[in-house]
Amino acid sequence: MIKHVVFFKFKPETSASDRKSAINQLRTLPDKIDVIREFEVGEDILRAARSWDMVLIGTFDDLDALEKYQRHDDHQPILMMARQLCDAIGAVDFEY
Repeated sequence: MIKHVVFFKFKPETSASDRKSAINQLRTLPDKIDVIREFEVGEDILRAARSWDMVLIGTFDDLDALEKYQRHDDHQPILMMARQLCDAIGAVDFEY
């Protein structure tokens, strides 16, 4: 199994409605992409100096499934939106 963890740091000018839209759009992906086993998306509640603004945690059967997700037509527009709204995006992918 592969755990896919993505951290998002929004640009300071990103509105609350754009943040909410990003979260809601990400949450639609499990219904559209069948290789997703588990999928969680949430916004940080502590807002500490070390905090990122949002996180996505996905579970996939293997690297092939993760690659299919990353290339999927329904994932691409959301990826482009995140790149426009964020100053930084970080990821960790690990096998367990």
